[in-house]
Formats: sequence, structure tokens, C-alpha cells
Amino acid sequence: MMESYGLLKSVLDTITEHIVVINHTGNILYVNKSWLSFAKKNACLIDNAWYDVNYLNECDKATAMGDDFAIKAVNGIRSVIEAEAECFYFEYPCHSPDEKRWFLMRVMPLDIMEECKCFVISHHNITERKLAEEKMLYLSRIDDLTGLPNRRYFDEFFDMEWRRCVRIGAPISLAIIDLDYFKLLNDSYGHQAGDECLKSVSSVLKSFHKRPGDLCARYGGEEFAVVYGNTNRDQAVVLVIELQRAIRSLNIPNENSPTLPTLTASIGLASIHPNKNDNKDDLIRIADESLYLAKGNGRDQVFVKLDSYA
Repeated sequence: MMESYGLLKSVLDTITEHIVVINHTGNILYVNKSWLSFAKKNACLIDNAWYDVNYLNECDKATAMGDDFAIKAVNGIRSVIEAEAECFYFEYPCHSPDEKRWFLMRVMPLDIMEECKCFVISHHNITERKLAEEKMLYLSRIDDLTGLPNRRYFDEFFDMEWRRCVRIGAPISLAIIDLDYFKLLNDSYGHQAGDECLKSVSSVLKSFHKRPGDLCARYGGEEFAVVYGNTNRDQAVVLVIELQRAIRSLNIPNENSPTLPTLTASIGLASIHPNKNDNKDDLIRIADESLYLAKGNGRDQVFVKLDSYA
């Protein structure tokens, strides 16, 4: 029996999928080399010190933090352990600060020892396929004029990024941008000039979302929204001030504007360290209120409304 177990470990170590073997209580019996390599590069909770670690307990900890993916995963694993299902498959995101990644979890019984029921959990990288699917989805969710994500895409992305920040205990910031006296620009130079203005501003915005947790979208009319995942208020203030200056530096004429004879922008900013009891709509509301105050105080400025959010 031990020879069979040793042979199995040798085989699992040659597989590129990240694999962990657990017993019926969730205790980890073995992880393969691919798992250890990934854990080392990504500071995973279950790394080289996997001895005496219970996989189900680690999932339960994430569940208690409001991780929806952990809830689905641990329920699926238990369904296989309790013989309610023959196997379990689950696709989930596992993004790093620098790249998007998705994995397919597969849970199956593993009959290697009569005295111990074992189960193999594999994590297969499906990023290439998911990126292709995401690209097709993205093309259906971009604004035709500006090439930026539209309001529908913003709503979906903001919901996902909010959940991710809740799950990992990270801050999230939201900026809403309004082009000052855009109607005067349209009236003075015509709608074609207004469209070109929106395109130019969008080109600037595109350079301000470089990470997987960032997004710039056309929010409606001459309004835009920027989501900064894993970004606190102080960090976001620096970014949006730079963004506001970049818009001003376009030097787009708006000679009848009471603010300046060139295009300017007002920006409302809100930030929070969200938890499962917070509501993402409150962050939008506070960003909107901040924008209103920025416009009411003379426009061409960034306003951060201070309250319990941080």
C-alpha cells in the first residue's frame, strides 16, 4: 500500500495542475510540487508548512470573511466527501496585483488506502480561455463613441471588485468625473467638437487604469467613473489630482466657460475599507455627493467628502 502511495506522489509531482490530497476530515495529506511552487510565488496561506493544516478549516475562515467563492468551494468539497456528489467542478478568479488569473477546481474521491478515505483537489489554470471569453464580453460592453467600458460594464465590474476587496480586506476608491460646462462647449463649437472632446478625455482616462482592479468607464453623458481596487483614500487623491491635471492639459477650447477658457473637470472621490456589512451603493452615493460639492465650490477641483469611509 505504501508503495502505491509513493508511486502516486511521484505521478502527482509531474502534473502541472496544483494538487492537494485531503482525508475525509479535511486534513491535508499531500501537496504536489506545482502547488508548492505557486504557493511560494504568491504568498499562499497553505505553502510549505502544510503539515497539520486542515483544508476545510482554511476555506471556512475565508467563508467567515464573506468570501462567496470560498462558500461555494467548501460546500462543493463537502458534498463529495459526504458522497452527495460524485465530483465537483468550480471556476473561480485568483487575480494577483499584476495580472488576471482564473482556475478550475476539481474535487474527486481518491481510492488509495482502504483505511482512509482520500480526496484529490486540483486547481487547473484556465486564464487563457477566460481572458478570451472576457474579451468577447468586453466588446459588448464598451461605449461606441469613446471606446471606454459603458455603464453596464461599470456596474458589473464595480460589484465584482467590491466583493474582491471585501474578501481580501483591501480598500477600494471610486471617483466620478464631470466635464465642467460641457453644454457650453457643445453650444459654442457644435456636437462634433463635443464628441471629439469626449474622445480626447477618454484617451487620457485609458492611461489611468493599468491594474486588474482598476477601471475607467463612461458613466453617462459627460460623466466618467474610475474604480481603484486595493487603493486607499490618500493613494486615490494623488491619482485623481494627476488625472484632473491631465484633462486640463489637453487645452481643449471652451471660451464661454465661467471657470477657464479651456476644458476643466470636477471630481468627487470616496474611499472605504469595505466589509460584508457595508453597501457598495453607499460608496457611489458619497462619490456623487463629493462631485456635487466640487461643482458647488467653483468646479475645476477634486473634492473628498470625509465621513466614516477611509
